[in-house]
Amino acid sequence: MIVAGFSGTKLGDDPVIIEEVQKGLGGIILFDRDLASGSTARNIESPTQVQSLISGLQKLSAQPLITAVDQEGGRVCRLKDDMGFYCMPSAQMLGSINDMVKTYNAASKNAEMLKRAGFNLDFAPVVDLNVNPGNPVIGALCRSYSADPKIVAAQADAFISAHGRYGIGCCLKHFPGHGSSTGDSHKGFVDVSGTWSEKELEPYKMLITEGNVTAIMTAHVFNKNLDPQYPATLSKAVITGLLREQLGFEGLIFSDDMQMGAIADNYGFDTAIIQAVNAGVDVLVLSNNSPNHNDPLIVSKAVKVITDAVTSGQIPQERIEQSYQRIMSYKARL
Repeated sequence: MIVAGFSGTKLGDDPVIIEEVQKGLGGIILFDRDLASGSTARNIESPTQVQSLISGLQKLSAQPLITAVDQEGGRVCRLKDDMGFYCMPSAQMLGSINDMVKTYNAASKNAEMLKRAGFNLDFAPVVDLNVNPGNPVIGALCRSYSADPKIVAAQADAFISAHGRYGIGCCLKHFPGHGSSTGDSHKGFVDVSGTWSEKELEPYKMLITEGNVTAIMTAHVFNKNLDPQYPATLSKAVITGLLREQLGFEGLIFSDDMQMGAIADNYGFDTAIIQAVNAGVDVLVLSNNSPNHNDPLIVSKAVKVITDAVTSGQIPQERIEQSYQRIMSYKARL
């Protein structure tokens, strides 16, 4: 139930991640930059180096590891051109052209590269609507295809289909919508109560109905109209009530990085983990790549929080079993 980040470009650089993988860690996520130190050599240097790193970690794992990366295109490319990789055009550029063949071809090139490197999951496409072009984390970074839900859904479908051709999973983000925000949830609490609209659910509705979606990532946004107490990642009303029950999504639900400011600066670690699992999150992302919230022992601490919560009755065991079944069903397709 955990996808974790770590430091190092070679298998032996971080003994802790080796130990966690051997103990059953669900997956890993790679980054190009280390945000705490400012280094540009966190996990990614070249195609052959990444392939060697991922291959080595997979060999240590009894079950297939989820090997994830944020490779959206444009400004959000962890695998960069100057490192020998391919970075596809931004979602905004592709959405403005709105040619499905061009999007499919660019996404196919992206997927082929990811497969060669050893990745099996791309935390993309972004299906947030570009309703606030000045949004510092979505619109301003050209991460949204369009303000039109139909264009967003069609573009995302082409992206997903192209990746599926190469066996690469995709994860829609950020549910239930980050496009209207005026703040950045990496940095702190973000309230979209006055800006969010149900229109932002439309791409999810269309894509889930088509049956092409296997994973969705939550947003750390607060919306008092959906839950008066918790942001989406920690909200049972949003994750189980809205996404599972109302929209009928049966695939994997990933949290956004639990060490982002919106969560880590406003909720205790134990509370956030327990609340997210009880809300219905299947896989917790712990990037360990934050200027303020890094901890080399984060995985074992999270596991202890969850197991203690099950023992004490704070998390029902059946909640763990539900996620386990979804995760293993997903991994069976890898």
